[in-house]
Amino acid sequence: MPSVGRGWQVELSTGWLEWLVLGAGRELMLFASVGILLIGLDDLLLDALWLATRGQRRGETARAPPIEGRIAIFVPAWDEAAALPAMLCRTLAAWDGEDFRLYVGCYPNDTATIYAVSQLVARDARLRLVIGESEGPTTKGDNLNRLWAALCADERVEARRFAAIVLHDAEDHVHRHELALYRQHLAHNAMVQIPVVPIIDRRARWIGGHYADEFAEAHGKDMPVRSRLGLPLPSAGVGCALTRSALALLAMERGGCPFSSDSLTEDYEIGMVIGAYGLGARFVDAADPAGDRIVSRGAFPGRIDAAVRQKSRWIAGIAMAGWDHLGWPGCRLGHKQRSTGRDLLARWMLWRDRRAPLAALILLAAYAGLILVAAGVAGQLLLGWNAIEPGPTLQWLLVVNALLLGWRMALRIHFTARLHGWREASFAVPRAFVANIIAMLAARRSVLLYWRILRSGEVVWDKTDHSETGLAVADAPVRVAMR
Repeated sequence: MPSVGRGWQVELSTGWLEWLVLGAGRELMLFASVGILLIGLDDLLLDALWLATRGQRRGETARAPPIEGRIAIFVPAWDEAAALPAMLCRTLAAWDGEDFRLYVGCYPNDTATIYAVSQLVARDARLRLVIGESEGPTTKGDNLNRLWAALCADERVEARRFAAIVLHDAEDHVHRHELALYRQHLAHNAMVQIPVVPIIDRRARWIGGHYADEFAEAHGKDMPVRSRLGLPLPSAGVGCALTRSALALLAMERGGCPFSSDSLTEDYEIGMVIGAYGLGARFVDAADPAGDRIVSRGAFPGRIDAAVRQKSRWIAGIAMAGWDHLGWPGCRLGHKQRSTGRDLLARWMLWRDRRAPLAALILLAAYAGLILVAAGVAGQLLLGWNAIEPGPTLQWLLVVNALLLGWRMALRIHFTARLHGWREASFAVPRAFVANIIAMLAARRSVLLYWRILRSGEVVWDKTDHSETGLAVADAPVRVAMR
């Protein structure tokens, strides 16, 4: 009799476990399937716009000569002694003969970086070291504002205005024809963005390589669509040029500082604000006379903790704090001249930029649902649980989502292959799983980061560490068939 009682208790406990696993798994899969369908249709609409606008170029009203005058290069730096000297040497060599001045922003308590670049600054008049008054790190926007102040001071002393400002980071590999491209297209636009190509370190192919997949698609499809439709363009913070007059306009609105000093993603915001003013912005994917693609190349994190840290800053800055800073704006100037359809498209693009936390939640539900379904199958085989029978609605959702996923992966492979070759494209699908894990971890950290900002009111430069190790591959030109 006692053994029968124990058996009944075991059956009761496994019965509750069966109800919990099967019920929770079914509900999570249903929630995730609906979410994946909505996001998949959202992506499919952008894909349709990309296909419909391929081959189209947003025309310029009249052909104008390239802009003339000196160009300023802004390179903010904090703890960049390992990477910055090599970047400065590469840039000075690549742009030899160009009329430019490179401003390097450092902090008084970052003596390693100051010492690392001081000898270069002493022997090359094209370099200008700007050491701020505040100890670092503050924010990247604050650093850029100090470079802007130094530029304005130089203009007053030399009685000569700069024509444009180019943004780059301390680890970038610039293209020798980059400034010439900016001069040509800034004649018609307030901002020009060129493609960003992450360098794939073979020793960190899975973590660092997923950036290559994402940027290949984003700068091969998303940015060209925005540019062709004349929508606001988010600046990538590197490989981006702005006219001096555009930055002066923003400086007048912000008390003399064109960059947002309380933002984690000041580069993204400045591009969107320029678009909100109705100023022209263009994404230019072009090749030089030798057929090499004019891009900005740079290293991205190769460790999962660094990747999570970087992406959490992007999510917190764009999807959370960016909502506070930008809202859902129309055009600040000449609003009546813009069509309602374009305003709706611009807000749709903002929604796409800000959907990362929701997408991470849906991914978490999908993976948790898959785990519970697998546990249910194991329970069926080992414990005699009831079979999991998805209803017709869930079956339909799973089939449609599988088709959408297949299309999504086909596009990811296409864009990775045309930029990095078929060898890297073969890693694109498994790297998508890695990207999903990083996105979920980054979304969690971004919430904590944003909550800390709200509580303390302080925003600190949550930067990525850079090194020149393993980046010799970046010297090879990027040759692709232009689309």
